[in-house]
Amino acid sequence: MSMIRSMYRCFGRRGGDGLMWQMELKPHASGDFSIAVVQANSSLEDQSQVFTSPSATYVGVYDGHGGPEASRFVNRHLLPYLQKFSSEQGGLSADVIKKAFHATEEDFLHLVKRSFPVRPRIASVGSCCLVGAIANNVLYVANLGDSRAVLGRRSPGKVVAERLSNDHNVAYEEVRKEVKELHPDDSAIVVYCRGVWRIKGIIQVSRSIGDVYLKKPEYHPFGNIGPMRRPALSAEPSIHIRELRSDDLFLIFASDGLWEHLTDEEAVEIVYTSPRSGVAKRLVGAALQGAAKKREISYDDIKKLEKGVRRHFHDDITVIVMYLDNQDQDLFSPSNRKSNKKGIFTSPPMDIYSNT
Repeated sequence: MSMIRSMYRCFGRRGGDGLMWQMELKPHASGDFSIAVVQANSSLEDQSQVFTSPSATYVGVYDGHGGPEASRFVNRHLLPYLQKFSSEQGGLSADVIKKAFHATEEDFLHLVKRSFPVRPRIASVGSCCLVGAIANNVLYVANLGDSRAVLGRRSPGKVVAERLSNDHNVAYEEVRKEVKELHPDDSAIVVYCRGVWRIKGIIQVSRSIGDVYLKKPEYHPFGNIGPMRRPALSAEPSIHIRELRSDDLFLIFASDGLWEHLTDEEAVEIVYTSPRSGVAKRLVGAALQGAAKKREISYDDIKKLEKGVRRHFHDDITVIVMYLDNQDQDLFSPSNRKSNKKGIFTSPPMDIYSNT
């Protein structure tokens, strides 16, 4: 896994928004991809990466909360584990994915144990995790939390949005029911607090990496959160496996900052009707327009806000758009490498783009 640790900055232009970065189209084995990120928090808590090779493409979007430490940790560990276990077990599978998530969670628990005496706040940081992988024309999507993957596929005369991940957020009744059934002896496991449903009155997502104080109460640094006989949050990912088809056009992987302001259908329509160049940035811009409209101000006004203050108007937002229209072409063949004017595949044979 030495090559996956060699990381390249993926973001270029900031455009008119000093807190937005984007990377325009780059090739992967099934088409092109584009990334855009806008910061709202004092420290960027979103992390993202795309790993490409001749045989597989991996995508990761990690939305941290309570601080950036957990999402940065996941960014360094999850995909290396995924590729390691995939190689050891002869390919991707649901078991390989679960094993990679479990190993990442265990490593973070060890970090918390070592750091807690001098940095107790480390027990209160966590991260949602969204991972996509394409290998042998099969798409794997795994997630914890409420980042989301949506597929745009062709239908007669239109494009259809197909959600490929589960939102593990107690704002949804079915998630509240799931959490309550797992904690029948805790009447306060989910409470309505400050206008929203929250687990233990604290957090909305029901699955994450980290948040150790809600999984092991001896690490709670801020006082008693009440009796907890078992972890309040889970690190078990939901996994969707699907063969790619000829009518599958593109994938959108994004942190919940996008989905707070755009529906699945709106996001898919924007990608479908927009030029490819800068398409991820266009999605972020549409979300920011929505955020501005809700607060009855202009997007130009939002762009003037400093990080930290800006969090009162929208969250950090990360978007990765992956086109799927070259599924039968080998973009890594020598002829295609030669024709690639950007020279992205000249060396090494595996590249990773990461906003660390």
